[in-house]
Amino acid sequence: MKNIRDIDIKDKKVLIRVDFNVPLDDKKQITDDTRIREALPTIRHALAENAKVIICSHLGRPKGKPLEEFSLAPAAQRLAQLIAKPVRLARDCVGPEVENMVGAMRPGDVLMLENLRFHAEEQKNDDGFSRQLASLADVYINDAFAVSHRADASVVGVTRFCEQCGAGFLLRKEMDFFHRSVSDPVRPLVAIVGGAKVSGKLTALINLMDKVDAMLIGGAMANTFLKSQGYGMGKSLVEDDLLETARNLIVDAARKGVKLYLPVDCVVAERFAADAQTKVVPIQDIPAEWMALDIGPATTILFGEAIASARTIVWNGPLGAFEMDAYARGTMSMVQRVAASHALSIVGGGDTNAAVHKAGWADDVSYMSTGGGAFLMLMEGKELPGVAALDAKK
Repeated sequence: MKNIRDIDIKDKKVLIRVDFNVPLDDKKQITDDTRIREALPTIRHALAENAKVIICSHLGRPKGKPLEEFSLAPAAQRLAQLIAKPVRLARDCVGPEVENMVGAMRPGDVLMLENLRFHAEEQKNDDGFSRQLASLADVYINDAFAVSHRADASVVGVTRFCEQCGAGFLLRKEMDFFHRSVSDPVRPLVAIVGGAKVSGKLTALINLMDKVDAMLIGGAMANTFLKSQGYGMGKSLVEDDLLETARNLIVDAARKGVKLYLPVDCVVAERFAADAQTKVVPIQDIPAEWMALDIGPATTILFGEAIASARTIVWNGPLGAFEMDAYARGTMSMVQRVAASHALSIVGGGDTNAAVHKAGWADDVSYMSTGGGAFLMLMEGKELPGVAALDAKK
């Protein structure tokens, strides 16, 4: 796919799809502007080329209706502060009024379109809506990796009606890092996979078995693997319908020479609460009425040894209920080990990124992906619709 640098955008109208789906507090103030900052290199490049910059994004789930609580006004204000120039906000993203605003733009101007998802046609990848978006610009740039796994109008459909299309710097960087970490890694490649359910990451687990040298499985999803090996998991979250699948994955790992690591001890509690009584027990000693909520210290050492030998690390999913301090130690310890390693380390997924930030080691991880769903789709070995659409424009 073409990069924004490969396209002549000087003095042209450039429609940039970004991901400004930022968290807001009760006063509609942005609590984390990371997603806006990540798009700045692409926006600044377009401005340096004297382009007329048209920004489009979604925010939240307005379900096809124009709701003020999901307005992009806070994002427009924050972007204006970051680039130190005015950012006008249109009242819609398509229609005569928007077309007039675009027609009045001068080189170097920045216009932000209102929430794309105020129109149900956006998520339906409607041709008419896609055509309207494309008609606003001479060039379309996708810099929204986090939504590139969705076949939306502003991600896929628009490319059918805009002749010049390319990737922004963030999308290109995301794809490059994933290629370096999974498609063409420096070995040994170690994958850390956590989270709540095997079902949500089953395809990724199967795909990674053909690529990694070692895999560490933690979080609640490890419970299903452990129960498949005959361990009593008490009241822990277990997907009983996937026990045979888990057993087959363990056999498959052995057949392919992949070192598969499962927890050997865990932090258990009588109930899922921050103030519940807890204790550390070996996996074989989980009480019948208790539940596993974090990996234990012996598992941390075991997993740490695997990480120490890695040259490339890919991590998706926390290893415990880290949002509660009582069950955060395992995940926090793993963050420290990944950050301290000499490996190329790529972390993806909202919860995993949050854990890294909470531990204070974000600057020591090689790369933190901005897209949970898109990152997981790549781990599954699938092509992102947004990237495929750009590839088709070569």
